[in-house]
Amino acid sequence: MTAAELARYLDHTLLSPDAVPAQVAALIEEAVELGVFAICVSPAMLPLASVVSPVTLGDVKLATVAGFPSGKHTTQMKAAEAAEAVLHGVDEIDMVLDIGLTHLGDRDALTAQVTAVRLATPAPRLLKVIIESAALTDDEIKIACQASVDGGADFVKTSTGFHPAGGASVHAVELIRDCVGPRVGVKASGGIRDHATAVAMINAGATRIGCSAARSILESCP
Repeated sequence: MTAAELARYLDHTLLSPDAVPAQVAALIEEAVELGVFAICVSPAMLPLASVVSPVTLGDVKLATVAGFPSGKHTTQMKAAEAAEAVLHGVDEIDMVLDIGLTHLGDRDALTAQVTAVRLATPAPRLLKVIIESAALTDDEIKIACQASVDGGADFVKTSTGFHPAGGASVHAVELIRDCVGPRVGVKASGGIRDHATAVAMINAGATRIGCSAARSILESCP
């Protein structure tokens, strides 16, 4: 896989709580230069025109998060975050599922949460559901995946990158892919910092990679 091909899998991400507008501007410039698929920024950085001028994303998509990073927000709060982001022109929403509900196996409540955010994120915008796979058992991953698909998710995403349990793993990506089937995307995120790891995730079934190290990943391509 060439660097240009790999770049189209990448969501170049800046979700640090101390991020400032100059870093968003640098993220955009780098994303356009590298040819990544999307950038992902915090809701407070929206609309982009309020923090960066001029905004020159070109073909790069704009994503943000909802219920991030803990997932311990009410369903209404997550839906409201998504709705506001849509008004600010985002193309994609990455929402965090409630891990506690997943531990309880409450598939109905999980599905209701995804459904509410889906309604606030109408097509053609994409909805990705972060399940925090490193904190879950295999059976819990399956429940979270089933609820995400039932709620209308376009992608299931492994991790926020902020949970102490860790980020993406090849095993989790393989399991998610097996659960969601071929029509739903799989996003591997958390701890992916080099070409070999990114390609391993893609080979396991990932169709998108979330990372804050897009340049080093692409520059390490053989």
